[in-house]
Formats: sequence, C-alpha cells, structure tokens
Amino acid sequence: MRAATGHFRTALWLAGIGLPVLPLREGKLPFGNCHTCADSACGDRPHMKAAGSCQCPAPCHAWAAATTDPVVLTSPAWARAWQQAGAVAYHPGGAGLTVVDLDNADAVTWARQTLPGTKVVPTTRGQHWIYRGAMQSANKVRPGVDIKSRMAYARWYGPGHGPISVLPDAVRALVVREEPTHPRRGEVDSSSPARATWDRSVATGCRHTDTFVRTGLERGLAKVSACREQGAGSTAYGVARFLAAQHTACPGPCGLEILGQQVIDAAASVGVPEAYAERAVRNGFSAGLVRAS
Repeated sequence: MRAATGHFRTALWLAGIGLPVLPLREGKLPFGNCHTCADSACGDRPHMKAAGSCQCPAPCHAWAAATTDPVVLTSPAWARAWQQAGAVAYHPGGAGLTVVDLDNADAVTWARQTLPGTKVVPTTRGQHWIYRGAMQSANKVRPGVDIKSRMAYARWYGPGHGPISVLPDAVRALVVREEPTHPRRGEVDSSSPARATWDRSVATGCRHTDTFVRTGLERGLAKVSACREQGAGSTAYGVARFLAAQHTACPGPCGLEILGQQVIDAAASVGVPEAYAERAVRNGFSAGLVRAS
C-alpha cells in the first residue's frame, strides 16, 4: 500500500504479534458490509454464530473479518478502508484474550476492589483490563462494564502497562446474570427427599478418593450457602467449574451430575431460582472442561 496510514502501520504491527485486527471508521464502528454481504445475504462467515460459507475478501462482518494475515491486510479489498480508518480494532478472543471494558470511574473503582490485577490500558473514558484466556462476550454485565472476547472487537488504545494475568473465575462469572437471593422460610422449591447423593456407585470411573471428592464438594457447598444476600449464582458457577476441572483426567463416570445437583440445591436454598442455578452450574461445568482440555 503506497499511502500507508498510521492506523494501517499499527494494524500490521499488531498482526505481527498475533492480534487479529480490523479497521474502524469514524465513530469506532466497523465498516459496513459490501453489497454481497449486506444483511447476511452471503450466509455469514464459517466462524460466526450463524456459521456460513462467506469468503468475502473485504473487511465485512466486523470482528469476524479480523485477521493477522498480512496478505489480506495489504490487499486492494482492504485498501480503501485503511485510507478512511479512524481507529484500529482487534478481536480479543481470536488471540486468546479477554478485555474487561470499564467505561467510567465507578467501574474502574469496582474492578480495583474486586478483580485480580492485570495489564491495564487507559481509554477515553475509563480502562481496559486485559486477561489471558478467552470467554463468552457480554455487554452491561454490571454498570459500566462490558466483556469483550469471543465474537467481539475491542478498540486498540495502546499497549498499556503491567503483566497480563490469567483470566479469573471472577470475570467468567460476570456473564452469568446475577440475581439477588431472597432466603425463604421453610421448604424451597428445589428441596426433595428423592435427591441422589454422591457415592462410589455413581462414580465407578473416578480416580479420586471419596474423601477428596466429598471435601471439595462440602467446601463448595459452604461457599454457595454463605451467599445469603447476593452472589450465590456466580459462586455456584465457580464451584461447578472447579469441580469439573478436577475430573477431566478421570476415565469416568464420575457422578458429576450428582455433584452438580447438590450445588444447585445449595444455591436454591438461599433463594436463587432453580432454573438460574441450573444454568450457572451447567455453564460452570462447560467452562471447567474447556479450560482443562
């Protein structure tokens, strides 16, 4: 590209260190799709949520167009976008990263009090906290806080400062929509005398001792049960994720569904709706298995 812009040079550098990049137009928005890709008429790209067969050479489909390929970045199909670019963005999930986007001073204060320290990048209104590890993206997980990782883009503001930390459970749990707990008097919806309990008969392929499994479960249940005002749902997610990660090396079965049901019951006992608790545990199991694989 003969008339290389500053944004283009930045993009090439970022691609060289492994960040999939794309140009943003004025207003921090991706460039619109070409005529063929408009309204997803092309069927979308293979790695999008609605997977299709689109192989458009232009920077269409926002984050899904992000790339580290210098041949694509310097191609004629991208040239006009770079000439008009107002900023550079990158796809965090494509680089195995997660961005906690803190949009104001209150959100920054919350992060400093709640999240493990990591690389911090100042933005126009707040900060980006960068963690190593990809996860589901979500907007407005709490006031002034967005999660940008898979299927999302983040604007490049600079390299920031500080070492990058591993993505913690506290961030992963943010995508599990938290609801206040309301302890109820008497029996809760999920209580049932027919609930099964974990023992060796349901875990014939578990490589852990009974004491190991029961100790881990009891500690997890205690954490969930202690959340009588709020946080029981996200704690249940973290406990389920921990339990799943412990058993990834077992030939199975390990009776995880029994362990999970006990976590669900603990969350329900402090007022978490059972459907919400089930979703939190299911997502926690999935995250634990993905992380360990």
